[in-house]
Amino acid sequence: MTVQYPVPFQKSRHVPERVAFDRRELMAILNVYGRMVAAGEWRDYGMSFLQDIAIFSIFRQTVEHPIYRIEKRPRLRERHGMYSVVGMDGRILKRGHDLKSVLRVLERKLIRIVE
Repeated sequence: MTVQYPVPFQKSRHVPERVAFDRRELMAILNVYGRMVAAGEWRDYGMSFLQDIAIFSIFRQTVEHPIYRIEKRPRLRERHGMYSVVGMDGRILKRGHDLKSVLRVLERKLIRIVE
């Protein structure tokens, strides 16, 4: 009689977790978003959580392309900062390590001269 030992399962490849915004980050983003919705500038948003990037997209109309994207890229934490605001044309409007300072570029759009 031969003894057969169980064959261990092959270790599966580690699937990296998805990048997401935490509660503090979402509160900062939604504070700016709420003020702009109240001002009538923005109407809709969408969120995408991928393996290497989390994106909060802001729309003027639901059927349009996003006018702004707030991105979180943890791989850029050490270099440029993991937060960035990207315009409709793909240009990076602001990038940094602190989300609130990066979001100030969007709040400037809310300040207008009233005559």
